[in-house]
Amino acid sequence: MIPRIAVLGSSNTDMIVKLPSLPGPGETVIGGTFSIAAGGKGANQAVAAARVGAKVTFISRVGNDSFGQQSIAGFKSEGVDTAHVGIDAGAASGIALILVDQSGENCIGVASGANAGISVKDIENALDVIGSAEIFLTQLEVPPEAVEAAVSGAHQAGVPVILNPAPAQPLPVGILKRVSVLTPNEREAEQLTGTSIRDDAGTVQAARSLLQRGVQSVVITLGVRGAYIADRTHGEFVPAFRVRAIDTTAAGDVFSGAFAVAVAEKASLREAAVFASAAAALSVTKLGAQPSAPRRAEIESFLRQNQ
Repeated sequence: MIPRIAVLGSSNTDMIVKLPSLPGPGETVIGGTFSIAAGGKGANQAVAAARVGAKVTFISRVGNDSFGQQSIAGFKSEGVDTAHVGIDAGAASGIALILVDQSGENCIGVASGANAGISVKDIENALDVIGSAEIFLTQLEVPPEAVEAAVSGAHQAGVPVILNPAPAQPLPVGILKRVSVLTPNEREAEQLTGTSIRDDAGTVQAARSLLQRGVQSVVITLGVRGAYIADRTHGEFVPAFRVRAIDTTAAGDVFSGAFAVAVAEKASLREAAVFASAAAALSVTKLGAQPSAPRRAEIESFLRQNQ
């Protein structure tokens, strides 16, 4: 059975400059190369899940401009249902300016544009889709009231919620109690808990703090250190796959999309984390956000070669 996943989130067009090093304040670094790619945390996760094999409906907004038109065409080419991607005539499509250095590290500036117009009304119009999904997946790059309404709708319908709390911001306890799996990276986990994650003990403490706030399960992604997974009865570290990174821009989003599909297919927390880690490892070997998301055959082949 093909899993159905509803994704709420942002859609951006990424303008990427690959540089020898990331500039500091007031510094100009020359010698870069430029490219444009489809991005936005929500869109990245929707496309990643679709490429893994899910039937994905994306809930978002774009502007009535060439970037928005290209985004919708791109979603359709990936098999993503765009019935709930609104077109905002009064706002530009979201844009992200991304600088990437030779090691794959990046810094990003975002102009949200139409993403900031996603409303509770949009969520109400999509509740049937959210309620009929196996998994509801969202992030925090769209207005918090829309996220809260969607999480509440999914919870009331008995649909498991995966929340990627990025970019990090304070979360009401009411939302956390409705979350099945919270997937912060280490910086986001630090900001959410006030716990320093400099070693394994700090990571475990942060996960426990999030569980105490009502989340059912936590997956803290740790970059090259892998991930820490925990629920109310068990916690363990899952090692990362070693690859040569070119661009880490969408690694977390690819992890989230692939993880959501694995959970929808009834994988265990560890199985889902391993599958998602493989997808994320493959993604950092390519430049760009959505272009880097691997397909299922690539992930399965990679796992056979690396386990």
